[in-house]
Amino acid sequence: MADMQNISLSTEGSILTITINRESKLNALNSCTLSELKEVIQSVYDDKDISGVILTGAGEKAFVAGADISEFSLLNELNARKFAEEGQEIFEMIENCHTPVIAVVNGFALGGGCELAMACHMRVASANARFGQPEVNLGILPGYGGTQRLTQLIGKGRAFEFLMTADMMDANQALSFGLVNHVESDKDSALAKAKEILGKTSAKAPIAIGLVVDCVNAVFNHDENGYQTEANAFARCCGTEDFKEGAKAFMEKRQAEFKGE
Repeated sequence: MADMQNISLSTEGSILTITINRESKLNALNSCTLSELKEVIQSVYDDKDISGVILTGAGEKAFVAGADISEFSLLNELNARKFAEEGQEIFEMIENCHTPVIAVVNGFALGGGCELAMACHMRVASANARFGQPEVNLGILPGYGGTQRLTQLIGKGRAFEFLMTADMMDANQALSFGLVNHVESDKDSALAKAKEILGKTSAKAPIAIGLVVDCVNAVFNHDENGYQTEANAFARCCGTEDFKEGAKAFMEKRQAEFKGE
């Protein structure tokens, strides 16, 4: 992978950490950052040695404070749809990735940053995290899936309130609303919690983990019968070597050794 301007990568065992690295701009998402993120996520799809991904922002002030407003001046009714659809495509890649992705949210996660966090499978927040969709302050609305995912995660009434008022919610409020899975005291603790979760998922059968993603996402796809998706996924798992190993390990009272086969 070529050197990147706005994203840094690190690995610990089989866990990849992706850091949005524009700290001076509060990690705002510009077109270059989104392009680099797309490249990295595609590499995750192709790399079976990666068992989990952490997505976070550089520094303590922000996960991602939003889109880069300087690029908004170029938008008009003719090109804005493509702008939104390209961002949605990248975030859908994250949402549909068969490798678990956890957002570690430090500081502000606003606008596109909140949308990015919501595209991840799980979210762990530090105590200073702040979430919001302030787009109406600019005379627009979220374009990267925010209206859809926020409603899915916190419910229709609450989503209306936060989308229409542009209010922010703090970490504990986000936890009570179901927007985040865990709140930790600081960023280091949040990273440790994410690694703890990924340590657990990494020990499970990779094919089953990936199919859980398909089945859960099917809940929100009105063109898909989620129960049928689940039955098909269950059947597929039962045809794998991992299923044989899991059943054998259970009977032998030992830890299963899954190979993703």
